[in-house]
Amino acid sequence: MAKFRILLSDQLAEQGLQILRAHPEFDVDVKLGLAPSALASIIAGYDALIIRSATKVTREVIDAASNLRVIGRAGVGVDNVDLEAATRRGIVVMNSPLGNTVTTAEHTIAMMMAVARHIPAADRALREGRWDRSRFIGVELCNKVLGIIGLGNIGRVVADRALGLKMHVIASDPILTSEAASKLGVELVSLDELLARADFITIHTPLTPETRGMIGQAAFQKMKPGVRLINCARGGIVDEQALVDALRSGKVAGAALDVFSQEPLPPDHPLLSFPNVVVTPHLGAATDEAQTQVAIDIAQQVADFLLHGIVRHAVNLPALSPRELEAMRPHLQLAEKLGHLAAQLIKEAPEEVTIGLGGDAANLNPEPIVAAALKGLLSHFMEQTLNYVNAPFIARERGIRVVETRSREVTDYVNNLTLEVRTASGVLKVAGAVVGKRGLRLIGIDGFRFEAVPEGNFLVLHNRDVPGVVGAVGTILGSEGINIAGLDLGRDRVGGMAISLVAVDEPVSSSVIERLKTIPAITSAAAVSL
Repeated sequence: MAKFRILLSDQLAEQGLQILRAHPEFDVDVKLGLAPSALASIIAGYDALIIRSATKVTREVIDAASNLRVIGRAGVGVDNVDLEAATRRGIVVMNSPLGNTVTTAEHTIAMMMAVARHIPAADRALREGRWDRSRFIGVELCNKVLGIIGLGNIGRVVADRALGLKMHVIASDPILTSEAASKLGVELVSLDELLARADFITIHTPLTPETRGMIGQAAFQKMKPGVRLINCARGGIVDEQALVDALRSGKVAGAALDVFSQEPLPPDHPLLSFPNVVVTPHLGAATDEAQTQVAIDIAQQVADFLLHGIVRHAVNLPALSPRELEAMRPHLQLAEKLGHLAAQLIKEAPEEVTIGLGGDAANLNPEPIVAAALKGLLSHFMEQTLNYVNAPFIARERGIRVVETRSREVTDYVNNLTLEVRTASGVLKVAGAVVGKRGLRLIGIDGFRFEAVPEGNFLVLHNRDVPGVVGAVGTILGSEGINIAGLDLGRDRVGGMAISLVAVDEPVSSSVIERLKTIPAITSAAAVSL
C-alpha cells in the first residue's frame, strides 16, 4: 500500500483531520507556527501540505519541496502561496471556495432585514433606556424588488432565500443568459434598469478595476428614492463618500455594510455617524459551520487528489509534467490574454465561445488551452476566483456553449489561436500567435490583421480609413497628457474600414473614450488592459 505523507501547518477543524486519518494510506503530521525557513527544512518529505492563511509558502519552501504534489488551502485566498513557483514545479494548489457560500448569503439576508427594520439602532436605544417605537418604523421585504448585482455562487443563494421571502428578484450579470436566470426564478435586467427599479440592492461581484467604485455618484443618481443598499462582497465596490452623500440627501434610506475600502474601519469614519447604517466587521464567512466546511472540503479534495488523481478547485494549472508545462505555457498565456481582450470588447453576455487551435498548436492538449481562454474571458465578470479547472464548468453552468476546433493548415504563423465570442447581437473574433519559443502576439480582431505584443494598456478604435484619424487621436491623447507607446493598424481595403490598436502608457478614462468617439471617422472606441 502506497503511503502519502501530509503536513498540516495551520489549525484545521477536527472534522477535516478525521477525514484524512480515516485513510490508512495517509501519515498525517500537525506542526503549527512554522516560519518559511523552518517549513523549508522539513517539506521535502511530504506529498501534501494543508494550510490556512498563517503559513507562508514561499519560493524557498517550494524549491525545497522535492516530493510535494499538492497544496490545499482551507479557505479562498491563496496570496500566501507563491503560485508561480508552485506551477513551475507542477504542484497543484487548491482552495475551498464554496464552504462560505451559504454563510455569506445568510449574512446578506440578515443585514437586509436589519436595515429594513432598524434592528441595531432600536436595540441600542432600548439598552439606553429609550422606548421609542415610532422612531423605528421599518419596511417589509415581502413584495419588494431586490436587485442582485452578480449572480455567482453567493448571489444565487441570496436569490433563492429572497424568493422564499416573497420578494421579486431582478439581477444584473454580464455573463448570465436570460434562460439560465429564468431557471433560477430571477428576471435578468441591465445594471441601469436594476438601479432604477430595485427597493433593495445587494452586491455580489469581485473587486476588479471595472467594479471599483461601480456604485458611485452616477449609480446613486439612477436609484429610486428610499433605496436600501447591502454590500457583503468587497470593499471598494461602493464609493463610500458617494454613499455618505446619498445618505445625507435621503436618496438612500439605509445601508448595511460588511466590507469597507479600509479595514479595520477607522473609528471616525463618517458612515458610523448614521443611525440608518448597519455595519459588521467583515463577518460574511465567520460561522462555525463555514470554518468546519472549508476544513472538510479541503481534506476531501487533497484525499481525492492523492488517491485518485481528481483535481477540484485548483487555482493554478492541473498537474502537468515539467516538460508538458514548459511546452504549453506560452499557449496558455496567449489564450488567457485573448480571453481578457474579448471580455473588454464585448457588450453583452456570451452565448457561445469557440476556441481554435491552428498549426502546431493543434497538436497540443486542448483542454488546458480552452480552460485558459475561458478563465480570461469570464474572470472579468465573476465574484469567485476562476481557474483552469472550474472555468469550463462555470461556462456550462451559465448556459454558454463552448466549442473547440483544430486546424493544421499552414498559415503565416506556425502556432496560432483564435477566440470567437458570440453574443445576442453579434460575433467578436480575436486571434493571436506564439512566435518562437515564448513570444506572444496579437494578430487580428474581427478579421483586421496586424501584429502587436499583448502587454499593457491599449485603445481599440474602429474607424473609416480616411486621412487624419491618427492625428486627431494623438491630439486628444496629448491634451490629456497620455503618451502613445506604439501604434498598430489594419484595414480591409483602401478607403474602407480600419482598426487602430494604440498602446498607451497608462489606462485611459471613460471621459477620454467619449472624446475619442466624437472624431467623425471613429465608429467605436474601447480601452483594454492586458
